[in-house]
Amino acid sequence: MIAAFSITPLGVGESVGEVVAECVAIVRASGLANQTNAMFTNVEGDYDSVMAVIKRCVDHVTAVAPRLSVVVKMDVVADDPGGRMEAKVRSVEDRLQG
Repeated sequence: MIAAFSITPLGVGESVGEVVAECVAIVRASGLANQTNAMFTNVEGDYDSVMAVIKRCVDHVTAVAPRLSVVVKMDVVADDPGGRMEAKVRSVEDRLQG
């Protein structure tokens, strides 16, 4: 599965970059395929592994913020072989080139 998720700490002031960076570090340390962009972090793996990483991020932010907003979008495919996150981007890029 691929999950795109965003966690926004609320009540910690205007700048949330440090806490967001800490969550990205949690994702990267997981060993799962991931990409971070301006709005979301995408992570790919089996359902339980992906949800466990998102939970670790939520737990981390909960420890430093009185409230948080979480957005998760998932692309779940039965018998997913993995590698779809890169393949999806490559497919669009190939179409733009050709």
